[in-house]
Amino acid sequence: MTEVSVARARRLAERAAQDELDLLLVTGAVDVRWLTGFTGSSGLAVVGSGGVRRFVTDFRYLVQSAEQLGDDWEREIAQELLAHVAQGLHGRVGFDDGDLSVKQHAALADAVGDDVELVPAGGLVGELRAVKDADEVARIRAATRLADRALEEVLERGLAGRTERDVALDLEMTMRRMGAEGVSFPPIVAAGAHGALPHAEPRDVEIPRGTLCVIDWGAQLDGYASDCTRTFGTGGEVDPRDAEVYELVRVAQEQALAAVRAGVGGREVDAVARDLIAAAGHGEHFGHGLGHGVGAEVHEGPRLSQRSDSVLAAGNVVTVEPGVYVPGAVGVRIEDLAVVTDDGTDVLTSLPKRLRTIDG
Repeated sequence: MTEVSVARARRLAERAAQDELDLLLVTGAVDVRWLTGFTGSSGLAVVGSGGVRRFVTDFRYLVQSAEQLGDDWEREIAQELLAHVAQGLHGRVGFDDGDLSVKQHAALADAVGDDVELVPAGGLVGELRAVKDADEVARIRAATRLADRALEEVLERGLAGRTERDVALDLEMTMRRMGAEGVSFPPIVAAGAHGALPHAEPRDVEIPRGTLCVIDWGAQLDGYASDCTRTFGTGGEVDPRDAEVYELVRVAQEQALAAVRAGVGGREVDAVARDLIAAAGHGEHFGHGLGHGVGAEVHEGPRLSQRSDSVLAAGNVVTVEPGVYVPGAVGVRIEDLAVVTDDGTDVLTSLPKRLRTIDG
């Protein structure tokens, strides 16, 4: 990791220099881990011109930081991290205004010298994180494969007659048993009309037969997340109305996925699915964006939505997840996770998308 972290530090310093910053202070835990490889809960990093690579943590991580960062970073131990790091800052210093609280910023401003100008610079690390290298893609692929295997095992135990909460807990524990560090987010299991809530919370209510059930889940593995959604029939005859909605979403999802490639705008890809769904009379029932980036966090850039200014680049890893949510009736969402390439996508999700009925 040390060679990777040094390369990332250089890229970040070069990016900061484009904004005429002498130094960049990195405070967010996920950003710090991406930059340095440090997995502890307390750490700050500073990069900048002249090869500056400072890392500050507290005494609890004296040994861990030495093992994870090696000699490529100037490691410092302090009780008050911000106050300590402030003493070595100079010139124009960027900070993440989306991460530092007002109180923390005030403390930092009080601690720096008169020659320091603090400049809001949120998003610079996220900008670099959005384009994954081969190792990051491999980790996301592994998390996705684990999540897919876990769902298949859970489905073998059936859906109808089990509560939504039971299925969700089973899915989480199965992923953990298979080696996941945790879940990317609490699994969503929502049957029938409850599936019309895009972020439904699993209930202690039995899943009936003859309906659709939305399952949205992801695994966190080796520092990276996965994200997928499938909608299943729960045995018996599915209402033709629900089957029609399912097919609409499936076609919209596949057409939007086919539109994903480097150089295409997030707004353009969103419109592919949105226009098709609107033409079928369900425009008001698709109220969220088409997708988002996934990496160390399950929600990051770029965005695929009506308001997105993102332009896709090779190496982005994005979800494509249109949905139709008819209040009081049914909800359907189908989501794949894919790596953006110059001429299309490398789809990481392995599960089929034709309507599948889970018996038992």
